[in-house]
Amino acid sequence: MTGRTLYESANGDIWRLVRDPNTGGPVVEHQPNANSGGRTSLIEIGHFLRAEGNGPQHQALLALIGTLVEG
Repeated sequence: MTGRTLYESANGDIWRLVRDPNTGGPVVEHQPNANSGGRTSLIEIGHFLRAEGNGPQHQALLALIGTLVEG
């Protein structure tokens, strides 16, 4: 799935802004690092920002959103 990379962590996790293949709406895709054995997941943007914390991946998404608003 292609999208815009928001953040890549030092341990290899990747977060991207992508389109949900079912709805076409924007979602955050989390691709865990290969060593964790986790599965890639899609997270609704509001849920990602509310429930997932305030890490650098969240700050990157907020910064991207901020570029869409004229100053």
